[in-house]
Amino acid sequence: MQNIEGKVVVITGASSGFGACTARHLATLGAKVALGARRFDRLETLATEIRAAGGEAVVPETDVTDRTQVQALIDATLAVFGRIDVMVNNAGLMAIAPLDAMKVEEWDAMIDINIKGVLYGIAAALPVFRRQESGHFINVASVGGLKVAAPGGAVYSGTKFAVRAISEGLRVEAGPKIRTTILSPGAVDSELKFGSSDPAAAAAVMEIYKTAIPTQAIADAIAYAIAQPDGVDINEIVLRPTPQEF
Repeated sequence: MQNIEGKVVVITGASSGFGACTARHLATLGAKVALGARRFDRLETLATEIRAAGGEAVVPETDVTDRTQVQALIDATLAVFGRIDVMVNNAGLMAIAPLDAMKVEEWDAMIDINIKGVLYGIAAALPVFRRQESGHFINVASVGGLKVAAPGGAVYSGTKFAVRAISEGLRVEAGPKIRTTILSPGAVDSELKFGSSDPAAAAAVMEIYKTAIPTQAIADAIAYAIAQPDGVDINEIVLRPTPQEF
């Protein structure tokens, strides 16, 4: 993990779950972290914890559906740390429901967070990586981006298929000096499982999540990808609970 120490890592969706656990883990490995999320009180608590343990953290409040706020997250990171080494596009929403339920507002929210939020992160960080001639994108997709999670997950899977397609296109266009990793988790114990407002779908999700693995598995996977030598690009990691069939 020596290739992590001193790196500046930006993480969206950092107030809980994957993002918060990853921030803590990377900070213990010597990374400097910039944490973006809408729940600023939680970000401040997390930053205080990281600083008390000797780490460095900045916490610009960030709604990834607002491009100006994502750009402000990058600008604030540069103002404090002077560079960015890794952009973790982690913020996500999983609102499972059958299409007949017509949860159109939730469809819009998933598109705004899961797709546009990733694109805004790329738009903000890519010019920085070009100037530096180095950088690493880690985009959080899902096993739902490998197979359509139907019934109920058509739109969610659509957004995660999009993340994988965008990330693969980014890998090709980024060239030889910028790394790109797609992280596709299965059931991991986080607040993501609470995103469904449809009662039947929510119950089905909770059944799947009975075998959920801890968020530390995500933090370890991200650390593994970052820690590789600069010439090694871990393009995709798929991880799920061993009993999970989907």
